[in-house]
Amino acid sequence: SGLVPCLVEILRVTDYYESLCTLLFFSLSLRWYQHPSEEELRILAGKQQKGKSKKDRKYNGHIENKPLTIPKDIDLHLETKSVTEVDTLALHYFPEYQWLVDFTVAATVVYLVTEVYYSFMKPTQEMNISLVWCLLVLSFAIKVLFSLTTHYFKVEDGGERSVCVTFGFFFFVKAMAVLIVTENYLEFGLETGFTNFSDTAMQFLEKQGLESQGPVSKLTFKFFLAVFCSLIGAFLTFPGLRLAQMHLDALNLATEKITQTLLHINFLAPLFMVLLWVKPITKDYIMNPPLGKESVPLMTEATFDTLRLWLIVLLCVLRLAMMRSHLQAYLNLAQKCVDQMKKEAGRISTVELQKMVARVFYYLCVIALQYVAPLVMLLHMTLLLKTLGNHSWGIYPEAVSPLPVDNNLPSNLVYPELPSPDGKMKVTVMQITVALSSLKNIFTPLLFRGLLSFLTWWIAACLFSTSLFGLFYHQYLTVA
Repeated sequence: SGLVPCLVEILRVTDYYESLCTLLFFSLSLRWYQHPSEEELRILAGKQQKGKSKKDRKYNGHIENKPLTIPKDIDLHLETKSVTEVDTLALHYFPEYQWLVDFTVAATVVYLVTEVYYSFMKPTQEMNISLVWCLLVLSFAIKVLFSLTTHYFKVEDGGERSVCVTFGFFFFVKAMAVLIVTENYLEFGLETGFTNFSDTAMQFLEKQGLESQGPVSKLTFKFFLAVFCSLIGAFLTFPGLRLAQMHLDALNLATEKITQTLLHINFLAPLFMVLLWVKPITKDYIMNPPLGKESVPLMTEATFDTLRLWLIVLLCVLRLAMMRSHLQAYLNLAQKCVDQMKKEAGRISTVELQKMVARVFYYLCVIALQYVAPLVMLLHMTLLLKTLGNHSWGIYPEAVSPLPVDNNLPSNLVYPELPSPDGKMKVTVMQITVALSSLKNIFTPLLFRGLLSFLTWWIAACLFSTSLFGLFYHQYLTVA
């Protein structure tokens, strides 16, 4: 393919430039709160004495060091500093965040270039290389979320492990309930796609001389799909809970009405995506609105599918644009914790106070990953839905022409024996071509439309469910 050398050259040239993640990270102009030094705390506490900062006690010839403590109601105001490249060296999960952002940007560029190439050249036999990149992005995002979830499981004192397990079982039950809902309410096309997959697979096995009732039963298929959905829900639990807290803090910081409106739309974006597949609310009402005695269709199904894809992409862009407000709201937790400490009575050690302030900045990339990874999954799942589902980016009905499903699978071909090496190579190429064409007839766009539509809807549903629970928890269950 002539497209592959072009993409390789693009990626080779970008190696000479600075990391895209670094450029995007510093373009946010985030400011973090520095923890005060022990000398500053001693001065604020009224202990102006110089020398040792710890009281020494001698027991049996040994010196016991007691850390310096200060009153909690100390008049402390933290200093802010812009995030620099040196500061990122101390951040946890910064290499993972850098790799995910850089690879996602590269994969998105590859997808855009491939879409332009396919729109003009319209190749029929070439493999769409952007599919591989999108699948790699999804695998990396899931791997990062899995790594963050295992980090919560390692905490023995907190209840994070119980929260993940509880939400995992909750999403398993929810997935099983959703999978039994009729297509009249949730129009994923999963039933039609699975039926087409089973029929074509049975025909393929019959062509090979094998007798089979199908590759897998519908119940087994839905069970494993529900298990996979429960894992995704468990991985998205803490990103949703964290998003709710950042949303509340960002609203308190926002002073302009337009910013507050965008924050509300950003929080409700997963709900809008979920409603796009609820047939009585969106598709039936939009395509056939009740106008008087007659209902006039406003658009075709192909146009509605295209508008649904565009709306998801635009909502993902909005969430990316609001990333700076959410991350800055998280960094402000350092000053918020200090203000909360001032309302308490007693004393606190300087080491504990410094850890409390520094911990917020050191986990900035963990929070950034929890914000970006679900967004990356949602966006590239939508891109896969467009390509594998044979949708179009154009709003014209004639731009979309569903691929016909050829149920007449190629039978076993008899190749003449060719003694020359070139002849054997041609036979091998022909066999691979026949095998790939058979797979295309088995894994049809109908199957991908149903499966990817459901997974896209499920990611949005998990994000909204966890963020809504987090909003209720931080608003009503926590003590201010």
